[in-house]
Amino acid sequence: MIIMVAASCDEPVTVVTNYVHRDGSVTRKIEMRNKEDKFKLSTLQVPFDSTWIVKDFIEISVKGDTTWIKCAEKLFKNVDEINLTYKNDLGANKGISRKAGFQKRFKWFNTQYRFSETIDKKLDFGYPLTKFLNEEELFYFYSPENVRDAMQFSQDSLKYKALNDSVSNKVETWAIKNLVSGWIDEFSKLAQEKDGSHPLLDTLKSREDELAGLLNLNDEKFDSLWENGIILKEYLGEADYKKFKSEADTAAVNVAEQFWVNFSGYSVRISMPGKVIGSNGFIDSSKVLLWPVKSDYFLTQPYVMWAESRIPNRWAWIVSGLLSLFVISSMIIKLKKKG
Repeated sequence: MIIMVAASCDEPVTVVTNYVHRDGSVTRKIEMRNKEDKFKLSTLQVPFDSTWIVKDFIEISVKGDTTWIKCAEKLFKNVDEINLTYKNDLGANKGISRKAGFQKRFKWFNTQYRFSETIDKKLDFGYPLTKFLNEEELFYFYSPENVRDAMQFSQDSLKYKALNDSVSNKVETWAIKNLVSGWIDEFSKLAQEKDGSHPLLDTLKSREDELAGLLNLNDEKFDSLWENGIILKEYLGEADYKKFKSEADTAAVNVAEQFWVNFSGYSVRISMPGKVIGSNGFIDSSKVLLWPVKSDYFLTQPYVMWAESRIPNRWAWIVSGLLSLFVISSMIIKLKKKG
């Protein structure tokens, strides 16, 4: 988890803003801020190329600190073009599956729009975080850093500090449970390849919580307990420990490599046409929807950032009004004739 957090704090600090238009086109702007005048392709969180309009700036703080800023902008005809840039990405996050989506729905009196950015889940195994955190904890977990800081320095600071501790502990438990679950699945496959008749999966699955608890309580001693065979002998027995020691070690390495996500975090902003009527994002200082993007957000379940908006169809209101006026006028004329 420490490695994951460190990987999500890489330079440059990047913010991607999507200005969604009514026809489905998107003006995408990327702002990258770095402490050095270095923007290597291998370190870029979000892809762009020579077809973008790129501008460079320098910002000097009151203390004299220099920040190099690179801004890139491009108009995409549709989300398919955005998805193509993700597919061809050669930057820091090239191994992560990302895609944008757009929907437009006509409803006579108004037209509704939906834009989304989705990062597919990284692991094929594991448990979703929603099984470990309640709604309040999930809100805190997905909140931007400035929102968290505001909570912890508010009048209810003690409440939110306790909430922070609770979320941290539960996320650690979630991570360990996923590691153990992944190891059991991987080890069982390798063991069955060696001895297809051996029912190791059911045996280990029944003790999954116990093994996860052991790792959680003895994290500092776990490596030595593993190397000395104490853990495996306890859960496999002496005979199976000797028989499957190599497969157990291989499974541990394989799962660790899958679990560690080499991902450089960034932020996504979305500006929708019309009035926003729904979203799972946060409002930033400029009244634009904002989402932080971190590696632990999409480990075991897709991370979807979405917004919906609505624009009234004035012509539909006018047509409906004229039609209503015509109907009412016709009724009045008929009543007068009858009278």
